[in-house]
Amino acid sequence: MSVFDSQSFLATLTTSPGVYRMLDAAGQLLYVGKARNLKKRVSSYFSSRPQTAKTMSMVAQIAAIEVVVTTSEIEALLLECNLIKKYRPRYNVMLRDDKSFPYIHVSIQHPFPRFSFYRGSRKQTGKLFGPYPNAHAVRETLLALQKLFRIRPCEDSYFANRSRPCLQFQIQRCSAPCVGEITQEAYAQDVRDATKVLDGRDQELVADLVSRMETASAELEFERAARIRDRIQAVKGIQSSQSMNSHGKGDIDIVSCAGNEGQYCVSLVFVRGGRNLGSVNFFPRAGLAEREELLGSFVSQYYLGHEAPSEIIIDAEVEDRDLIEVSISEFAGHPVSVRHNVRGQRARWLDMARNNAVLGLRMKQTSEAGIASQLQSLTKVLGLTKPLMRMECFDISHTMGEATVASCVVFGTEGPIKADYRRFNIKGVTPGDDYAALHQAIKRRYARVRRGEVAMPDIVFIDGGENQLSVAQQVMSELGIEDILLVGVAKGPDRRPGQERLFFMSDANSLTLPADSAALHLVQRIRDEAHRFAITGHRQRRGKARQKSVLQEISGLGPARRRELLRQFGGLHGLKRAAVADIEQVKGIGHSLAEQIFASLHHEL
Repeated sequence: MSVFDSQSFLATLTTSPGVYRMLDAAGQLLYVGKARNLKKRVSSYFSSRPQTAKTMSMVAQIAAIEVVVTTSEIEALLLECNLIKKYRPRYNVMLRDDKSFPYIHVSIQHPFPRFSFYRGSRKQTGKLFGPYPNAHAVRETLLALQKLFRIRPCEDSYFANRSRPCLQFQIQRCSAPCVGEITQEAYAQDVRDATKVLDGRDQELVADLVSRMETASAELEFERAARIRDRIQAVKGIQSSQSMNSHGKGDIDIVSCAGNEGQYCVSLVFVRGGRNLGSVNFFPRAGLAEREELLGSFVSQYYLGHEAPSEIIIDAEVEDRDLIEVSISEFAGHPVSVRHNVRGQRARWLDMARNNAVLGLRMKQTSEAGIASQLQSLTKVLGLTKPLMRMECFDISHTMGEATVASCVVFGTEGPIKADYRRFNIKGVTPGDDYAALHQAIKRRYARVRRGEVAMPDIVFIDGGENQLSVAQQVMSELGIEDILLVGVAKGPDRRPGQERLFFMSDANSLTLPADSAALHLVQRIRDEAHRFAITGHRQRRGKARQKSVLQEISGLGPARRRELLRQFGGLHGLKRAAVADIEQVKGIGHSLAEQIFASLHHEL
């Protein structure tokens, strides 16, 4: 291998801003960096001054350096982030950013807006509040708003077809705007009040409610005044339970990093409207990066791909902080300050983020130690000569053949690889035929593996016994895949944990592991995760199918006519028992449309 001539290369470099890429002898990308002055920055790697372990290791492998000159430092920073995400260089800090944070969505375009869970593009029509650190936080908030303001939780299709109040109205968690139990003006006021809570404007809301209560009392409407009084008490209860709601409003993210070279945990705490919404932990691939370098890389990579609040607090000074601040502001479309020297409530938030980061790193290290021990035990039990790096498991879920879904979960050396999980909606097979469903799912999955689109696993677990294992073996033979170990995981005679039997295609007998076996515990965890992922997908698919009304599929039958039909016959069940002549009597329904409705309903039956 020829030695890289750094002196000749440096003599040709420009002093302009830009991005440099370091490559090894095989052409593999080692590192991507940005520079305000390319000549000065790249020269620093080859100076005689003492270097970090990361720099010395990287420089020893350099065979070539490529540069891209940019018009500004900001452009260089953006290009650096894009190249890191695209090529994932070995020595760069790499944010494993597969998190899509949930929001609360308000359908303000609807006459009676709905507050709902939302995860996806920020371009969604309506108003979004968040982000929240997890789905549980969103659902807890929605439940509190529903109890307090009686905002409807139902889908628009369900709302449009109601003829009488549902159970939510009976238990006082919805004001039943679908059937006119509340006026549009009164409902809009409830929506505005709920929005104030989400915005953190609790004090403003309480003052407004007090004014309304006094007005109602002056007008001798004592029942309305009592309802408003109860609402004031509930809002104050939210205030007192949220200890983070004082000392400063606004939207703030707090970022703290804990760890050392090789493994770090970055804790991100969300504060919206002065209220702490919770935190989430990241575990970036850091190589030999130092803490300050990792923190700066995390902030630039994360906020050049996510919405940024008006203030970001970090727990250490980072290189090029001013440049990062300007770049994030341009990307976000509004001013964003990046600070590290804070006092008062912000300092307390930062201490909380530091504690979260330390605890998150400790828990991950403990978990990885446990997984490493389980993997070693499973490798020994199966008599393998190479360590297991990737495992997959399949399961099937349905309700009496309805909405069949197959799951494929993936585990690696650090546990679940959730970004690689896949679900398969099974179609074109006899309902309830688990073997055909399994055949379809495995074939769809490993056709992609054979084409090189998905990594090849070392072992595939099938939830089932010899028959399910035979199906998997048949698919692998059809695809010409021979180097994957197939293992069936069958429940014991009492279907209790610890009695599982493992089946192999090459052996006539099954293997039963001791209940305290570390290998068995890993197999159980993978099998249970596949079951959880399959049944969750099945319930979502089944629920979506059941929420869809057959009346919506009939051309010429709009919301008003659907509502009138359901009102006249007391619901869909009564409508299904009606004759064409009966349907025809409903206002706005002609003979031709009545026949179409009758045919659609009875085809459904």
